Amino acid sequence: MWNVARACISSFAPGMIVALLLASALPAAAGTLETVRQRGTVQCGVSEGLYGFSERNGTGEWSGFDVDFCRAVAGAVLNDPAKVTFVPLSAGERFESLRAGRIDLLSRNSTWTLEREARLGLAFAGVTYHDGQGFMVMRDLNVTSALELDQARICVEAGTTSQLNVADFFSANSLTFEERAFPTAAAALEAFQAGQCNVLTRDQSALYAERLKLARPADAVVLPDIISKEPLGPVTRADDFAWFNVVKWVNFALVNAEELGITSGNASEAGGSRKPDVRRFAGAEGGLGRLLGLDDAWAVRAVRAGGNYAEIYERNVGVNSRLGIPRGLNQLWSMGGILYAPPLR
Repeated sequence: MWNVARACISSFAPGMIVALLLASALPAAAGTLETVRQRGTVQCGVSEGLYGFSERNGTGEWSGFDVDFCRAVAGAVLNDPAKVTFVPLSAGERFESLRAGRIDLLSRNSTWTLEREARLGLAFAGVTYHDGQGFMVMRDLNVTSALELDQARICVEAGTTSQLNVADFFSANSLTFEERAFPTAAAALEAFQAGQCNVLTRDQSALYAERLKLARPADAVVLPDIISKEPLGPVTRADDFAWFNVVKWVNFALVNAEELGITSGNASEAGGSRKPDVRRFAGAEGGLGRLLGLDDAWAVRAVRAGGNYAEIYERNVGVNSRLGIPRGLNQLWSMGGILYAPPLR
């Protein structure tokens, strides 16, 4: 009997064997896609307020890079980017809220790490923003490098990878520092502005956003040093591979759309293209949507929701936005960056 079973297993590709083992070790799928359809809205966890990524105006309307990704998912699944319920979450409560099913998707400048997947039972659906941790100081501190921060008082948000990374950096460089941890990013920024610390550390993109909240933004400077890899991306529960696949491929679709020249303005016309890769994207051939449990126009709807990757980036955090962050590593692989997505085929 064992010989028969072994022969059957050997017929599978190694990757398929790993997938089967993982599936058997996980709880039964939660059926998130069907739940979202029945509810009629995507419950999306976002930050409590970070310029360029997720912020709410006076009338309660949300905008930002992470917010636009949620809308792309809603566009693909529900054919309406407005069908999103945004749930603001602190760093300390974000993962538990996802695990407990209070949200369907976390799109909240969260770093992809082994521990967060393996220990917490989560699945990161790719990288939407390649970031790295940095430092912000007041100009009157007269430093130009993180290596000059010996004996600094550093404000950091508790429960984040930033807290771990800063300890590693100072230890590796034989520097000392005094940590001042705060429960929220807002509290850490307030303490920095009040002078309780002379350095604020976060992902560098977040530091550009936080600087805008200071009473005198020009008095602060973000140092050029990057001390870590911070691959940020959307997160789902690991017990629902079908929903994870939907979120993952929406991510990839936005990147592929930029590479193919498909934008929010011309996405509806993509089906008339003579190029096979564009036609597959538009659902005019290939029948890929049904493999995700969607119809074949899902990718076009994701792009119509708020644009391809370039449109979303430039509108929210790019050089002509308030944050003014160059694309850098987040440029397409064909343009000198490392942004790369598997093909839709």
